[in-house]
Amino acid sequence: MLPSAFTSVMSVVKLLPRRGWSRGCVWCPCRNISVKPGGLKPKGVPHRYLGQPSPFSHPHLLKHGEVTPGLSQTEYELRRYKLASLIEAQADRMGLSASSSNHVVIVLSHPTRYMTNDIPYPFHQNQDFLYLSGILEPDSALVLHGKGRPDQAILFVPRRDGGKELWDGPRSGKDGAAALTGIERVHSTEELGVVLKSLKGTLLWYDSSQPAHPRLHQTYVYPLLEAGPMPRSLRNLIHTLRALKSSAEVALMQEAGRITAQAFRRTMEAMSYGDVDEAVIFAKFDFESRLHGANFLAYPPVVAGGNRANTLHYINNNQIIKDGEMVLLDGGCEYFGYVSDVTRTWPVNGRFSPAQAELYEAVLEVQRSCLSLCSPGVSLDYIYHTMLAVLGRQLRQLGIINPSASDADVLKAARRYCPHHVGHYLGMDVHDTPELSRSQLLQPGMAITIEPGLYICKDNDQAPERFRGLGVRIEDDVVIRDSGGPLILSSDAPKTIADIEQACGQR
Repeated sequence: MLPSAFTSVMSVVKLLPRRGWSRGCVWCPCRNISVKPGGLKPKGVPHRYLGQPSPFSHPHLLKHGEVTPGLSQTEYELRRYKLASLIEAQADRMGLSASSSNHVVIVLSHPTRYMTNDIPYPFHQNQDFLYLSGILEPDSALVLHGKGRPDQAILFVPRRDGGKELWDGPRSGKDGAAALTGIERVHSTEELGVVLKSLKGTLLWYDSSQPAHPRLHQTYVYPLLEAGPMPRSLRNLIHTLRALKSSAEVALMQEAGRITAQAFRRTMEAMSYGDVDEAVIFAKFDFESRLHGANFLAYPPVVAGGNRANTLHYINNNQIIKDGEMVLLDGGCEYFGYVSDVTRTWPVNGRFSPAQAELYEAVLEVQRSCLSLCSPGVSLDYIYHTMLAVLGRQLRQLGIINPSASDADVLKAARRYCPHHVGHYLGMDVHDTPELSRSQLLQPGMAITIEPGLYICKDNDQAPERFRGLGVRIEDDVVIRDSGGPLILSSDAPKTIADIEQACGQR
């Protein structure tokens, strides 16, 4: 999905230096903390459905000790400890007497949202809350607290209620949430206000400007804000952690990429026969994504035929693509909390015309150049400026701009014909960790998209006539690695002209 031109700027938070640690502890370099093996002792989860998958109800998805598929109690605990370390370091830098401060951290879940009256939208959890807890239930909260370092966790979940569960389905309850997450102290949500008051925090970490759950904020958190200290923002610290994926997270993203690549291949195979409805391509892509294991699509896909590919966020997906036109499909799926975001462009009759092939190869060459730069120490902004330079050369070669144009004019043309950034961060959300600037140097474990494009509207009388009405974008998902080049998560989606035409010919 396309990135906006805006990039947020955040202060870079460094972790505390490695502390002394005792025998029997294991150092975790990717998390910069030490943990004692066996410190977490997974309890047996209740033998009932908890409202989200558990090792009891979904043994085909979760192993014993996992909170969500592929992610263990230890992984979630490490995330909370690392956030506590970031908060301690931030307080030290701000001169806030971190060692004597009593920190309180509040992260709220999302509420259930309704499309009309009592008809709910499918629930989607606040990613920051999910990242730290693994709980998929609405109307919940996580509180971290402690003197000097907020490393003690308290979880709040809705009380079990037979009447409500009759209509809305099972709830985890305090026992289920404690057993699933490994968090020992679990309360009912209505106790949140009382517990917050009892903690007597001197430093409050909470994002109050846009509360994730307006009702919980107003009922339980706002009274604390009125009486207590001014809260300090938490979002940029959590996003600093979310930007660096663990091996378990990368494995989930690999599966999301594999599913999406298969959905593209099957859609190309089935939808290459001349005139075709955009809505049918949408339906086929959605079906194939779920059939191959996706929970649902990560965002409304762009299925843009012909000149509509030049509308960057076209999601009406309701017109007929004519024989001989291309379709630009920008789609992705969510797989247990992690998403993909891939774009391919191909002719609906299965064969590129000479002009289509010419433009497509130009964009593919730009994308290959950008992918070769995906390594530690390079920023997305740097890759973007490289994209503009390579795109400018391609525009000259295609005859879209005058070969004698100045470098400044070439750069302006490149921006005009590709008005979006080269990519964005990817993870639990499509435009993940928006608090992280694109000028930040890439590190191993970061996931990004690379998505150059060329868009030539049909009424552009400055471009050669054969290119008018064509729009091409090619997007892949990439994980930065220490060595061996980038890991391309969507590599199985047909991309070269030969591969696309072969896939389209499989029908």
